[in-house]
Amino acid sequence: MIKSFSGLSLIPLLTSSALMAADAAPQVKTSPCQKQQGFAAIVHGGAGDWDFKQKNEAAYRRAMEDVMGRVHKNLQAGGTAVDAVAEAIVALEDNPLFNAGRGAIANSLGKHELDASIMDGTTLKAGAVAAVTTIKNPILAARAVMDQSEHVLLVAGGAEDFASKRQIQLVKPDYFDGKEKDKKAGYRPAPGEEKFGTVGAAVLDRCGNLASGTSTGGFKAKLPGRVGDSPIIGAGTYADNRSAAISATGHGEYFIRYAVAHDITARMRYQGLSLPQAADTLIKDELLKAGGSGGIIAVDRNGKTHASYNSRAMLHATVHADGKITVRFQ
Repeated sequence: MIKSFSGLSLIPLLTSSALMAADAAPQVKTSPCQKQQGFAAIVHGGAGDWDFKQKNEAAYRRAMEDVMGRVHKNLQAGGTAVDAVAEAIVALEDNPLFNAGRGAIANSLGKHELDASIMDGTTLKAGAVAAVTTIKNPILAARAVMDQSEHVLLVAGGAEDFASKRQIQLVKPDYFDGKEKDKKAGYRPAPGEEKFGTVGAAVLDRCGNLASGTSTGGFKAKLPGRVGDSPIIGAGTYADNRSAAISATGHGEYFIRYAVAHDITARMRYQGLSLPQAADTLIKDELLKAGGSGGIIAVDRNGKTHASYNSRAMLHATVHADGKITVRFQ
């Protein structure tokens, strides 16, 4: 059984050779690299007009510190970047504070359709699921698509059937029901209550390998069948050992149109820009002028972490090899 602590489920570490069910015994797959280095991780809990500090600062801080503590332990033991990304996102999906997994918000019909993706910067392999309604942890299904199929993206019933056959936990749709008002068809948040709430992680492990992942419930009152940037490789998620690992959150339609996650890594490779230069130019200038709100978290191949956003707030946290955890709300 999974025990609960500070609102988060204590989950097992994930192996890359076999995707385990959420209640399996903890394991760490160590990286067989010859020369180990420092590591870095950055995780986000959404961006938007939501005032995280005013609403429940202590709970959000505990959640982020708990996740980063587990990620640090994993990486310190030699765990892979892909494993650390999946572990972090499962923890956030299990916490109803966030708009992913259990805390996913409803569409215009009062139903929940969830998206997630993950990418390995070592091989450029990636996996994603979209518009799923019964997968407890969509990031685990995305991981399975990456590791156990020739595909990148599976959607709706096809993704759920795939997950079921690989013993990934399914739940009844009402598992995702949150506050009563969120379940009402057509519910829209009041001004100042909006948040994009997507969760994600970007990691550099001790072997110098990068990975990133993203998971979301979308935005309130979205049309049924709407798919945003989170499960789209190159838009909401991208990782490449030659540059950086990126996870995005925000108005997904703009992140798709501008291929935000991939574009940042391309600017780094082809223009020689640093991670902050590439990200800030796109997010704070070009995307903002186009009307797109949100941001990204990233870590580059040298372990530099960065968060870039044009919204009021973006909850994110970092940890490096020294174990120091920093949580920021804005």
